[in-house]
Amino acid sequence: MEDYITLSAKTLDDAITEALVQLGVTSDRLDYIVVEKGSEGFLGIGRKQAVIKARRKQEEKPVEEVVKEEPKVEEPVKEYSHARKPAREEKPEVKSAPKKEAELAKVEPQTIETCEKFIYDVMNAMGMEDVKVTSAVDEEGALSINMEGSNMGILIGKRGQTLDSLQYLTNRVANKMQDGYVRVKLDTEDYRRRRKETLENLAKNIASKVKRTRKTVSLEPMNPYERRIIHSALQSDPAVSTHSEGEEPYRRVVVTLVRNRNNR
Repeated sequence: MEDYITLSAKTLDDAITEALVQLGVTSDRLDYIVVEKGSEGFLGIGRKQAVIKARRKQEEKPVEEVVKEEPKVEEPVKEYSHARKPAREEKPEVKSAPKKEAELAKVEPQTIETCEKFIYDVMNAMGMEDVKVTSAVDEEGALSINMEGSNMGILIGKRGQTLDSLQYLTNRVANKMQDGYVRVKLDTEDYRRRRKETLENLAKNIASKVKRTRKTVSLEPMNPYERRIIHSALQSDPAVSTHSEGEEPYRRVVVTLVRNRNNR
């Protein structure tokens, strides 16, 4: 039976992410105990780090072994008389350029007003009446909406799932108000930036693990936005390639070693 390892980080999510990296597993194969949830303290004074004890679930197989398995193809021996290795099948995956997204429409004032009213109505229904909503059109032309108030962790939810759901609904509201495509971005307590940094660190750690062990690693399921962060973070690393597998909402990023003459 594998012993628990102890990990600490600024937040509980960061500690869990670090456990996933060190153990090389996805979240559904992680067994952990929360020792300390952690706290911000007052103005940074008295801050406590989150602490967990973690291990792989006992019934699982290592992720790399599962991903590495490939179907066996039986072929007559005589067909390999002039070509012993199917070299063409071993070509590294070409990192494709990001898909060009739809051109954004100019955000109209009534769209902003309607989106803000929708968010206030949702907040009131949740009993969060002290929330302040501010909106601006960012440099990309998207409607960026920020929310401030107490107990905003409830609004963020586990790994941002509640915030993502509210963002999806607000996008639906915005795109019913005017012609053209409007993108709405919701944020609170600088969560999007903090989550982006966590995912970029995860991507770099996973890439180092792949290069060290020479084994493929499959990350936990993520939404399209978070998968793009992982792809982008590793886009310039020539030693690894990334692609996505599975169906939503369980689609995940797979990081693979690029097998060339330098790292064989």
